[in-house]
Amino acid sequence: MTTTIETRPEPSAAPVEPMNRPGWLANTILAVFVAVPLAALIGAIPLAVIIGWVSIVDIIMMVALYYIGVHGITIGYHRLFTHNAFKAGPFMRSFLAVAGSVAVEGRVVDWVADHRKHHQFSDQPRDPHSPWVYGTGVRHLIRGFLHAHVGWLFTYSGTDASKYAPDLIADRSLVRISRLWPLIAVITFAVPVIIGFAFDGWWGALRAFFWAGLVRVALVHHMTWSINSITHIFGKKPFASRDKSGNIGWIAVVGCGENYHNYHHADPSSARHGVLRGQLDSSARIIRMLEGVGLVTDVKWPSKARIDKLRVKPAN
Repeated sequence: MTTTIETRPEPSAAPVEPMNRPGWLANTILAVFVAVPLAALIGAIPLAVIIGWVSIVDIIMMVALYYIGVHGITIGYHRLFTHNAFKAGPFMRSFLAVAGSVAVEGRVVDWVADHRKHHQFSDQPRDPHSPWVYGTGVRHLIRGFLHAHVGWLFTYSGTDASKYAPDLIADRSLVRISRLWPLIAVITFAVPVIIGFAFDGWWGALRAFFWAGLVRVALVHHMTWSINSITHIFGKKPFASRDKSGNIGWIAVVGCGENYHNYHHADPSSARHGVLRGQLDSSARIIRMLEGVGLVTDVKWPSKARIDKLRVKPAN
């Protein structure tokens, strides 16, 4: 029988990097923005199952907007803009930035700056959202989980984009899209409402706002936040990384490949995260298709030799 040795340092119990906390007004708005979609998500199943308050149009719009937004985050915000896993022309860069904005997770410049800082200090004191920040005991991990999942949004005032994302700030199109982010977010709610109204009047508009608006946003956000929290506590760790990131396969359909977080942290610039047999990575498949028609180039696909090199080696 062989054992494996992980080359990951023990996380520090020191607090996160001190910064000016967001003001009470910003946190109040954020609390409403987090709580209302979550309440809708909790009430979604009873409303659908008990009274049937949902239509096929609502479901189609919710699923479509979910995957547009999530793939905009995974392919655009994350693999392209944060890690330069491939290259894209001006049109494709703008398209992916707008698609990522559909996820309602903030401006692309801010998102990228936060995530680059996360990688620089992953599961260490200056990580914006590590679940290990308070220690390793059960009580500390519960507190850390809540911090990594959503709490950090209320205590972290943001990352200096001029330091962590100067390349994005130099891109005038991305800066313009970042400024338009609130409008894009509103449009993602307005379009389903208009379509719902066209099919079923004001009742259809209200249902569309609930399902394709609130429930969809809650699903997108909690999937993304789960990568910050769950995959930095649980999951398989077949690859050597500097942190506690893990692979969790059962959320692959909704995670779109981001759930194979252990390989991502072992090889951040890779365009594919699900590199082992049977691992579903829809983001990588879409990048492959975009590459096939020439919309993206210089894709950093991991070779078998690189994958093998990054595997945790068994002890002799």
